[in-house]
Amino acid sequence: MNTTTEQPVAALTPRQKDRLISGWAIAGLALLLPTVVLSWAVVLSGERGTQCLMYGQGCSTIPGSALYAAFWLALAAGVAALAWPRGRGTYSRAWAVWLQWGAQLTLGAMILSGA
Repeated sequence: MNTTTEQPVAALTPRQKDRLISGWAIAGLALLLPTVVLSWAVVLSGERGTQCLMYGQGCSTIPGSALYAAFWLALAAGVAALAWPRGRGTYSRAWAVWLQWGAQLTLGAMILSGA
């Protein structure tokens, strides 16, 4: 069976790119708080988290300022990607979304590994 086509594959139009970027930014903002809450729930349900809560032993070695910085960076980058005018600066908006997701995933990893 021949699966090749004679028609070229069409690239995304600028409007489709803008919608895709906005969709990823909205998804990241919608998942930011659940990421933090679920990460802390996993950590606090473990032995190390319980000991930290009850006895103050074995608590996180990651400074709280790093966690706050990653949270606010993810939030600011997502809002910036959504507030940026459509049609202009598509690459800047895409980088803002990459930064948003990078900061968000880093935040979750820091909570899970260091807390």
